[in-house]
Formats: sequence, structure tokens, C-alpha cells
Amino acid sequence: MFCLIRNACLAGAMAVMPVSAQAQFGPLLEPGELRAALDAGAPVVLDIRGEGTYEEGHVPGALNAPYGLFRGPSDNPGKLVSEGHLTEVLRGLGIDADDRVVVVHQGSNQTDFGAAARVYWTLKSSGVSSLAILNGGMNGWAETGEQVAKGKAPSVTPSEITVSFSDTWLATREDVQAIVNGEEQAELIDARPENFWKGETKHGAAAMPGTLPQSRYFTHDRWFGKDEPARIKPELIRQLAAENGFEQGDRLVSFCNTGHWAATNWFALSEVAGIDGVRMYPESMVGWSNAGYEMANVPGLFRNMINKITGKY
Repeated sequence: MFCLIRNACLAGAMAVMPVSAQAQFGPLLEPGELRAALDAGAPVVLDIRGEGTYEEGHVPGALNAPYGLFRGPSDNPGKLVSEGHLTEVLRGLGIDADDRVVVVHQGSNQTDFGAAARVYWTLKSSGVSSLAILNGGMNGWAETGEQVAKGKAPSVTPSEITVSFSDTWLATREDVQAIVNGEEQAELIDARPENFWKGETKHGAAAMPGTLPQSRYFTHDRWFGKDEPARIKPELIRQLAAENGFEQGDRLVSFCNTGHWAATNWFALSEVAGIDGVRMYPESMVGWSNAGYEMANVPGLFRNMINKITGKY
């Protein structure tokens, strides 16, 4: 039976959860693995889809926390939300730092996975260390014949968590500038499709097309199998990491347009490939370009405009 008032039964559930299940928790869970964990009663299932979609069908006992709660404003969606806001959100969900949390997205495609990865990154940086993403999302759960519940989210007892956001997996605008200036050694990895990296197109909220100076691109969708494009492949991640020279000891910073696709690259390299110290630049190119920082691969029209504004010709 699922605990509707989650906090009231968490302590007892933890006591009966097998040691092996605790050790194997995350960073990805297949539907059958999540069902087994739920049968033991321990994890918090966090459904990040919109309220209406959630009510139409969700993992039994799941809580609803739409993705927008973890995102910045429309003009800079990748911007970090405040510690106070995250504290309020997690308290309202009844989440404590020592909880096991499973993030559930829709599971429509590779881009959809980025939402789960961004929430995972935010929770980890907020001090919740035992985390997993449901591989294949809600679609994968339903397709395997697992039970689906409908209706509103269950009640919870608010927690007393206070978020102190860690910079361990965070690259700030100042950090990126230090890398560009050669004051810090790290490789900047653009998670966007090649046409973004080349400056042939841009995000609607970005001031101009282009990429970070000295960056190389590795598109976020490469970690997914062609046969199942909504499921991330751990064995493929380890293979591609080795083939592309991503290895332990590397200093890597993942970015994209708004820290969404970049979260997938961060998740693959940090959590699955196990490379320590991989960071993400959350506001990415929208924040960077709108702040007027140096860009690379800027098309001639935009470069002429920049030169006129700066008086370079």
C-alpha cells in the first residue's frame, strides 16, 4: 500500500527496505525497479509534469511539482531560482535532505528528459543526495503495464528543510568568463544541435546566435538509443564518453540555451559516466548573450551590428 501521508510512514518504510535496494538506488530506475522500491514504501516520487497532465494519470502515490517551479523567468528560463524559493517548494512537498527521490517526466523524447535532469541537478545541489530518474518517464511506466493512478496529488506533512545551494556542480557566469579568459582550465561543452553552435539559429530569448568562445558541441540526444529515443542508455553513455575523450579528471562545463539540454549532458557525464566535478552553466547562452559577453561563431550580420555598437569600425 502506498503512503498517502508520506512523512508519517517514511521511517518505518526505511527500516524494511533491503540494504541492496538502498545501495543500488539511482541515478536511473527502470519501471520494474521503481515498482519494487515502492512496494518497500521508501522513495518519494516527484512528477514534474503540469497539474492537468498529472491528474490524468501518474505513478500511484506520486507528488506533483511542475517543472516551472524549478526554472527562471521567461526572459531567462535557465536562471537559478532563489534558495528561499526552493526551500518553500521542498517544504511544501514534504521533502527532506535524506529522502530518496525519483523524478518522473513525460518520457516523450530526448528533449523531454532534460526537464527531469534539470530537476535532478537542482535537487542534488539543494542537498538531496539520493536521487533517480525514471527511465522512459510516465510513458515508459504505462507501457510496461504498471499501475496508473488518477486525480489530485496526495497530502503531505511539510518538511523543515532549508536549502543551501551547493556550487559543486554549478558554473556561474563569472566561472565561464574565467575559462574564456584562460584564468581557469576547463572544457566548455555545448549540448545544443550543431546549427545552434554554428550560429545558424538561436533561442527566441537570446540576444543573438552563437556559442561560447573555445567551446565544442556534443549534442544532448546522443546518449539515447535510436530504437528507444525516449530512454537514456547507460552502456551507450559509457561507450561514447570513452570514444570522445571524456574521462575522470576532466574539468567539464555543460551549457546550452537555457540549461535544459545541458542538464542531460551533465547527468550523463556526472551521474552515469561517473566523472567527478562536471558542472553546468544554468543560464547558458540566453543569459550570456543578453548580458553582452563575448560570443563565438556569430554570423556576419550580427557581428557587424556588434562592431557598430562597440565602435570597432
